[in-house]
Amino acid sequence: MNGKSITTTLDKVFRWITNLAFLNVLWVAFTILGLGILGIFPATTAALGVARKWLKGDHEIRIWPTFKQIYREEFKSANILGWILAVVGYLFFLNYQIIHLAEGDLPFIVPFLYYFILFLYITIVIWVFPLLVHNYASIIHQLKNALIIGITKIHITVTLILLLFSMMYFSLEFPVLLVFFTFSLLALVWMWLSLRVFVKIFKE
Repeated sequence: MNGKSITTTLDKVFRWITNLAFLNVLWVAFTILGLGILGIFPATTAALGVARKWLKGDHEIRIWPTFKQIYREEFKSANILGWILAVVGYLFFLNYQIIHLAEGDLPFIVPFLYYFILFLYITIVIWVFPLLVHNYASIIHQLKNALIIGITKIHITVTLILLLFSMMYFSLEFPVLLVFFTFSLLALVWMWLSLRVFVKIFKE
């Protein structure tokens, strides 16, 4: 490998590092801008949207205006979806407390059904946000499609769950990553695996 190719490779590596760090800072900033409760879902959607454009080959996009545009366009839909899922998630938490308190007094089928339905819920969460930036449809259809895709592509679903949780766990061990890389890397990996499925399903 000659000096020119080494320089080119290093330039690409540093450009990717810079882009990922910038995307991560935007995610944090726009989450805070929306006071957290109104910002986290559209910020996540916008980060996935930018990652999707990168993965589709548009490496020269201007990150700031692209992120801001997706954030604004999907603000309402992302919050509706996010808050529906957040409320359902809270109900799961309450049910977990009840099951935990009644441990030993419930038939086996009750906790089994709880964890089965919880898995379906996590499946929807995993797929619905990539779907939101990839395929325009009503909220009900997005939720339904997320469940169908998640179940029919169960191996990808399990892989995504393991990867996303592993990356979050690792980042908690090194908090500096949360500020500069965690969420942008999550978006990139999340969208990369999702896009492989979407390309086949939507015949792109």
